[in-house]
Amino acid sequence: MIAVKLEPEPMALPPDYLHAKQGPMSWLTTTDHKRIALMFYGAVLVMFLLGGVFALLFRTELLSPRRDIMDATTYNKLFTWHGIVMVWLFLIPSIPNIFGNFILPLQLGARDLAFPRLNLASFYVYLVGATIVLSGLFAGGTDTGWTFYMPYSENTPVTLFPVVFGIFVVGISSIFTGLNFIATVHMLRAEGMTWRRLPLFTWSIYATSIILVLATPVLGLSLILVGLDHVFHLGVFDPATGGDPVLFQHLFWFYSHPAVYIMILPAMGVISEVVPTFAHRRPSSYAAIALSSLGIAFGGFLAWGHHMFVAGISTLDAGVFGIFSMFVAVFSAIKVFTWVATLYRGDIVFSTPLLYFFGFLFLFVFGGMTGVAVATQSLDVHWHDTYFIVAHFHFIMVGGSLTSFLAAAHYWFPKMFGRLYSERVGLLAASLVFMGFVLTFLPQFLLGNAGMPRRYYSYPAEYQWLHVLSTGGSYLLGSAVLLALGNLALALAYGARSEQNPWEARTFEWLSPSPPPEHNFESPPVIDREPYAFDLSEEQIRARAFPG
Repeated sequence: MIAVKLEPEPMALPPDYLHAKQGPMSWLTTTDHKRIALMFYGAVLVMFLLGGVFALLFRTELLSPRRDIMDATTYNKLFTWHGIVMVWLFLIPSIPNIFGNFILPLQLGARDLAFPRLNLASFYVYLVGATIVLSGLFAGGTDTGWTFYMPYSENTPVTLFPVVFGIFVVGISSIFTGLNFIATVHMLRAEGMTWRRLPLFTWSIYATSIILVLATPVLGLSLILVGLDHVFHLGVFDPATGGDPVLFQHLFWFYSHPAVYIMILPAMGVISEVVPTFAHRRPSSYAAIALSSLGIAFGGFLAWGHHMFVAGISTLDAGVFGIFSMFVAVFSAIKVFTWVATLYRGDIVFSTPLLYFFGFLFLFVFGGMTGVAVATQSLDVHWHDTYFIVAHFHFIMVGGSLTSFLAAAHYWFPKMFGRLYSERVGLLAASLVFMGFVLTFLPQFLLGNAGMPRRYYSYPAEYQWLHVLSTGGSYLLGSAVLLALGNLALALAYGARSEQNPWEARTFEWLSPSPPPEHNFESPPVIDREPYAFDLSEEQIRARAFPG
């Protein structure tokens, strides 16, 4: 009788989070941070596309100095709708609520966020708030601009309270998310993960969460006061009834200047992951990037007054706020120089996420330099409320945030869905996004410097050629974004299966399968190294993280 030795069958991997549970209710009631991130993904993309349509409509009107497709009232409403939807419903929640939700627990080696039910509640609160905002916009047609400046917000004949109340509700969702992220970073780090071993994206999300928790209540209460002032004429901000409009500016910008960093800090975190991965090199200075994130977060609270140089603040105050603005620029420059130094002598692999980084680098540096200029009082007086400010804001917020959002969407696409997209189409779309963006907003710097006020429905004929360039660029930009998103959507159905770590990255989210199982890891990882250890092979990293 011959003994036959049977080899043990390989252990079947648990189903990934996309297939672990079936049916609509498994999604609607889920507490899995990854599924909640995907639900945010869908909702935020809808807002992004809606805000983009509003922009294309009013840019079309600006093709000529006279009326083309709408009257002045409709134009006022459309640029307001564009700003409100893009700022409050897309830019602020996009990277934290999608990629922060999905990636943060994986980078920490955790099974989920600290408060899974609160995470699900934040999604539904966001949906409720967004629904109230959109209902108010379409029903009443708010025309105040996204800043709701007084005293016009007091006296506008259109409906205002539902919109500001909806933004207040969305702010509650942001606070929920910020608290959840802070608690997760403090309490759920894997064994051995010290603060100096946190990935840089985690540092950025942590700094952003501090701003969300500290600043959002100020915004919420300010906007509620605006709404009540509009309805009941309480006299809080309207000088006609004894109020102070400059007080509103202080309260609004105390939140809204840090809100700039709610948008850009997560973007910087994405870039801080993309650059080391595709340079196959440790960051030139891990500590500089990590600590500068905290510097930007706290420094952003001290610079709000540079929005108010023409509001009557004293020369001393203007100088102090200008200096604080320069400090924030220094922290941003530290990041830029560190990213560039990381690429130096790196083993660079040119890819779609890295191309978005190069676009980000140009737009962020160019926009940042103009930010230093408008933080100088003598220059700001000339450029205040002109198209120069529109161009500066979009170069930083939309250029920086949009390119990094698309970089994140491509970089973590294999991790989230286990598929690969077409690299050729991705590179083409990234190139077109950059060209469309520059063509849209570079002419607006020239318009502003020539004295063209922003938000104007008509303009002198000599400005028309710049407006035509800007509108043409906006259509190119919109088409490029649709190409990029369409490439990813097509890859969901037809993309090749991805390896677990197709980029050969070294941060800890790649220790789990792609896409991850429901609870992220089969066993909790042990972290005995810093991230970005490119001197170790993937096999060595995995053996050290799962020693059993």
